[in-house]
Amino acid sequence: MEVPSYGGGLSKIGWVLLRHHRDRPPTSDTGRPGERPGRASPLTGRNARHPSRTDPPTTRHAHHPSRPRTPTARHAPQRPPPTTLRPKSHRPPPRPLLRSRHAASPAVPVLHDDAGESPGALTADPDVRSPGASAPGLRRVVLASQTRGATMHDHRRLGRELDLFDTDPLMGAGLPYWLPDGAVVRHTLEEYIREAERRAGYRHVYSPALGKRELYEISGHWEHYGDDMFPPMDVGAEQVLLRPSLCPHHALIYRSRSHSYRELPLRMAELGGMYRSELSGVLGGLTRVRSITLNDAHIFCTLEQAVQEARAALELIGRAYADLGIRAARYRLSLPGEGGKYVADPELWRRATALLREVLDGSGVAYEEAEGEAAFYGPKIDVQITDPAGREATLSTVQIDFHQPERFDLHYIGPDGAKHRPVMVHRSIIGSVERAVAHLLEEHGGAFPPWLAPVQLMVLPVGEEQSEAAHALAGRARERGLRAEVAGPGQGTLAARIRSARLVPYQAVIGGREAAAGLVAPRLRDGSRPDTLPGDELLRRIGDRVAARGPGLWDPS
Repeated sequence: MEVPSYGGGLSKIGWVLLRHHRDRPPTSDTGRPGERPGRASPLTGRNARHPSRTDPPTTRHAHHPSRPRTPTARHAPQRPPPTTLRPKSHRPPPRPLLRSRHAASPAVPVLHDDAGESPGALTADPDVRSPGASAPGLRRVVLASQTRGATMHDHRRLGRELDLFDTDPLMGAGLPYWLPDGAVVRHTLEEYIREAERRAGYRHVYSPALGKRELYEISGHWEHYGDDMFPPMDVGAEQVLLRPSLCPHHALIYRSRSHSYRELPLRMAELGGMYRSELSGVLGGLTRVRSITLNDAHIFCTLEQAVQEARAALELIGRAYADLGIRAARYRLSLPGEGGKYVADPELWRRATALLREVLDGSGVAYEEAEGEAAFYGPKIDVQITDPAGREATLSTVQIDFHQPERFDLHYIGPDGAKHRPVMVHRSIIGSVERAVAHLLEEHGGAFPPWLAPVQLMVLPVGEEQSEAAHALAGRARERGLRAEVAGPGQGTLAARIRSARLVPYQAVIGGREAAAGLVAPRLRDGSRPDTLPGDELLRRIGDRVAARGPGLWDPS
């Protein structure tokens, strides 16, 4: 990639960081089992998915774009001294940028939400030196920078600055906890998904996060996905595991009762926990964690119903993206690749692939085909997103599965009175809750759509005399189901309080004249200042926008 000329407020080393950051290869981790980066590697087994487990530590230096790296610097067994560049008179030479021992590709320093030296530490690899750092072991690397007029947000930094989530070494790496404002965002997102699924005819279930080893042997996870599962725990004479997927549990729930063709399609949904045995070197913020909350659903239907059900799932994903203010970068038909990772049944793969092509063609969306990105039990449609840095990941999926209904001997009674095998459609609207919140943070820079914001209305009395009116307005807002707080004069000047609440969608300023007349002076997050209006009218308009969802702030009517 050609590096643009220095400018736009970035230093020379800033452009070097940006180039390395953009050159990172795309990822395809969705939170669903069976999809991991690095599938095209010639290695096999566990190391094929984690090339860094066999590669020796490598060292890489930041360098001037017009000067190639020296071969000896890339392969030196020990860290060489910083490369000396000829500085301009007004700019010091850049410090070396070293590659993390755990990084699988050239990139900016890999940040680990690992167990740091202090609670909540956002740690970098101890051998990583960041530009501008006086010594190795820098504990925070801020990746937000300006480029082409847009800001690249790092959800890890924003999550901590906005008090949404954090980590603690005693809880463990890859196990973030949610603070009150983050819990509000998560709860609101989960309720939105449940409501959307209820309207679409889904029934919700709960299933346990543990299962016997035999369950995952039947499903095929133990054979094809065992390297990514936590080891079994001996409980008496049995072995149980933390589940890597919700699919086997839902298959058992379906199998527990007999079903007639009149009941189909049967749409079963759950926001459930699952677990992935990730190495600490690949963990990061909310995008790669060991404890995952997956928005999962399985539709049990006839063969004739499968295409329509999968197409309806794609439409549900599109509506959710519009409400969340995000967009799909592209659609991908993920197919099997080489190697023994996939179940061996060519006929089932052919039938499922043909149906998914029909779904995509009928939906009218452009799509690409990619080998080696399928789940181990079948092909899938991946909805790809990109972050502000241009890195790609999978957020939502739709799959048609003939494999697990056969492994679990699922059936329904047809109109002829005989047993028939159902088709299992897997579908996830937002993938994992963790990844969805991470993407929303980076997409909106912490300025969530009004319906999703942890605080929707900040009431700002000018002086103590207006505090009673401010608290009364906030109380009425909460009675209407809005999330409102009061920032009084004790928290600083009015200007300082307005700046502090700049990410809150709505502010209501109450001065002496407004309090006397029962009015408020609204201010919107985008800088707009609508006319003064009664407090209850402001609450009505905010309530209407929240109920309508979407990223819009104001309806002038």
